[in-house]
Amino acid sequence: MTSHEIDYQIHGEEMQYVEIELDPQEAVVAESGSFMMMDDQIRMDTIFGDGSNQSQSVMGKLFSAGKRILTGERLFMTVFLNEGYDKKHVSFAAPYPGKIVPIDLSTIGGRFICQKDAFLCSAKGVSIGIEFSRKLGRGFFGGEGFIMQKLEGDGMAFVHAGGTLAKKELRAGETLKIDTGCLVGFTQGVDYDIQFIGGIRNSIFGGEGLFYATLQGPGTVYIQSLPFSRLANRVIAAAPSMGGKDKGEGSILGGLGNLIDGDNRF
Repeated sequence: MTSHEIDYQIHGEEMQYVEIELDPQEAVVAESGSFMMMDDQIRMDTIFGDGSNQSQSVMGKLFSAGKRILTGERLFMTVFLNEGYDKKHVSFAAPYPGKIVPIDLSTIGGRFICQKDAFLCSAKGVSIGIEFSRKLGRGFFGGEGFIMQKLEGDGMAFVHAGGTLAKKELRAGETLKIDTGCLVGFTQGVDYDIQFIGGIRNSIFGGEGLFYATLQGPGTVYIQSLPFSRLANRVIAAAPSMGGKDKGEGSILGGLGNLIDGDNRF
């Protein structure tokens, strides 16, 4: 294997975290900001890109790291190396409620395509790059589903899905239509495209966006019920009432109730 062999355990139900067990000199690579806790004698280093090919030139490393900018990710990643003589543990937390999905790349042909913000961590040696589309329409109209990441190698990788996770096994020729934001990722062999929903009423009054992703088997597709963009929009929409003193959303009196309670001071 070119990737480090790691063991893991996923803890929790709604807000999960994955605990990685590292043998001496084993390492795991993670997105900045996902770290939760680690044992002593684990060294943390910041690196360009994913560290999957340390033998490449300086310019090659810069190009590899620069590709991450196109996906909206940070230029640097963090590697956690066990420098001790015993097994050590490091944990990474999900960014918001949902499920952590373990992907064993060695069992699915060595390649997995996922949303740009779905990747959480992986064994060192797994390559994290960009899935370039050959179809121009995806670039103009794909929205959340256009820029995808590809995970390549023979090690373990972990992606995060928001809300409830659905796993669909598509037969050869079978097609599934998905909201672009709800698509988490899919295995090698699945063909995907972005299609216009169509219809004037759907476009103007539908409220579901103008495009959806179509995926055709064979292969496995992972779908999330709560995309981060949808969660963020709901939080932003509720922000005015959350930030102020208005606590009467559920009251018939509303703001008048605050006056009666004496919450408004002059």
